[in-house]
Amino acid sequence: MTYTLYIGDRTFSSWSLRGWLMFEKFDLPVRVKMVGLYTGTMARDLADLAPARLVPAMTTPEGIVVGETLAMGETLAERHPEAGLWPADPAARALARWMAAEMHAGFGALRGDCPMQLLHQYQGFAPSEAVLKDLARLEELWTLARSRHGGDGPWLFGQYSLADVFFAPVAARIAGYALPVGPVAQAYVAAHLADPAFRRWRAEGLTVSYDPVPYAMDLPTTPWPGPTPRLARAVSEGVAENATCPYSGRPVTDLIEVDGRIFGFCNPGCRDKTVNDPEAFPKFMALLA
Repeated sequence: MTYTLYIGDRTFSSWSLRGWLMFEKFDLPVRVKMVGLYTGTMARDLADLAPARLVPAMTTPEGIVVGETLAMGETLAERHPEAGLWPADPAARALARWMAAEMHAGFGALRGDCPMQLLHQYQGFAPSEAVLKDLARLEELWTLARSRHGGDGPWLFGQYSLADVFFAPVAARIAGYALPVGPVAQAYVAAHLADPAFRRWRAEGLTVSYDPVPYAMDLPTTPWPGPTPRLARAVSEGVAENATCPYSGRPVTDLIEVDGRIFGFCNPGCRDKTVNDPEAFPKFMALLA
């Protein structure tokens, strides 16, 4: 019973991040297909999913096509009530749905002025009055959810829910442009940046390089403000401790060095995403342990 999820480039596609988190965070079976968001092939890549024309989109195991992240989330919640995509408490659930819907439809200034990018943090970005208004609304909503329902965890409603899925790209925008927010919002952004699933998404995105870089700004940059990744590097020689790739189970061909030890992977992609953030991948950390 496996879904198929169609996504764009991980480093820049905020809507795709939402779609992927719906599956990753709630352990729903999915195979992922990449769509050419910046290569001019998106229409062709999505041709069989009409009327879907944007990413993300998904097909159910029965072949039903669902587009738009709000519809995708509701469909998955309906089909998997045991997964807990929405909060169990009725009042919390109603607020979570309200907040997700407002995020889906609003915050146009923040979206337009601060496209999601997971490469680095821009320094010296001057938010407009409209962006500051969006940030104030975000803080109002986040503070309300945290104060009413967030007592048993770092997320808006305590435990991770679809509301957090919808606000994950916003947390990335606040981090990527060093936007001014208060302590409650800063703590919530930090929770997203430290989340292993978010870190896996970013690490895989960094395996792709761009020239030119989408949405680049003529501003100085500093390193991404999330947790500092464990030091790792690709190497061309050595004997791997493992005979098969921790992700695919196939024979190893590409090597990395971590903590003075050599590990192998079945292709450069598996190797490079692990180099980017080893601790984001539990299957690799099991080898290291």
